[in-house]
Amino acid sequence: MWVSTKAQYGLRALVEIGRRGGEAVPLKDVAERQGLSQHYLEQIASNLRRAGFVKSVRGAHGGYRLARPPQAINAYDVVTALEGSIAPVSCVEDDHICQSHTVCGTQNLWFRVDAALRDVLGGTTLADLIAESEQADHARLVQLEPQYTPTA
Repeated sequence: MWVSTKAQYGLRALVEIGRRGGEAVPLKDVAERQGLSQHYLEQIASNLRRAGFVKSVRGAHGGYRLARPPQAINAYDVVTALEGSIAPVSCVEDDHICQSHTVCGTQNLWFRVDAALRDVLGGTTLADLIAESEQADHARLVQLEPQYTPTA
């Protein structure tokens, strides 16, 4: 199972945009903060806009903002919008009819793997990812603060 950079960067961009509340976020800011190519991010943002995850805002204070609340966007929908199917093997695709199902000893394994992927990604909202990102930032800031040691 391999998730492309398109899906990885798409989720990272959505987290970054979602962290800014309702304000429009320029892709330049997202690219700089996340260390991503702005050109590649523009292509991904176009896909995210077509899929209905973000809206573009024109003008001096333009950029992108979420088109839906972060709790209404899950990682499975984002990844499949950017990747297509994420089934681990073709025989578990929704529209695939396996010709070897009567002799295959592994099909149930692949169905379990597919179900686990769908459960984890489908059960993870953008709101969850934003909260995790903010907790990680907070933890890094706490580590940077100097330790206070009282003097006698």
